[in-house]
Amino acid sequence: MSPQSGRRRRGGVVWLLGLAFIGLPLLELYLVIQVGQVIGAGWTILLLVLDSVLGAIIVRREGGRAWRALREALAQARMPHRELADGALVLIGGTLLLTPGFVTDAFGALLVLPVTRPAFRGLLARAVASRLVVFPGPGGPGGPGGPAAPRSPGPGGPRGPGDDERPGPVVRGDVVDPPE
Repeated sequence: MSPQSGRRRRGGVVWLLGLAFIGLPLLELYLVIQVGQVIGAGWTILLLVLDSVLGAIIVRREGGRAWRALREALAQARMPHRELADGALVLIGGTLLLTPGFVTDAFGALLVLPVTRPAFRGLLARAVASRLVVFPGPGGPGGPGGPAAPRSPGPGGPRGPGDDERPGPVVRGDVVDPPE
């Protein structure tokens, strides 16, 4: 990655954060005022409170489902990538649902509801994958010593876990700290 592309990415993040922390509250305030002018201040406040209460109920239900699915995946000894993504989306969506405002509530509901969550799960997976850096083991992935290297005893006899990094016989002994 060139230094220029790093600067562009940081510039995009700064704009995104500025929009999130300045633009979104202004938009929320504008919408609350507009809704208040149409239905009245009391009804607007009641609508925002009911919206938050309903959001909390939905988050509790969907969060419990995500937690149970995560526990099942771990009990079956399989990678819980889908379950972790669902948990993260429910957490983010729940935070947005509990934040007063109509835009954040709408976006939070999209993240939490099981009907729309799979679309955001895919977006989250692509965003995380684009930021991952993979360092292959010695010899590359699948090469000698790489992550797909077979774990078989070498010419020195049986080997313990983690001993497959160095070929040759295993020497048993004690580790002694050097004097200070």
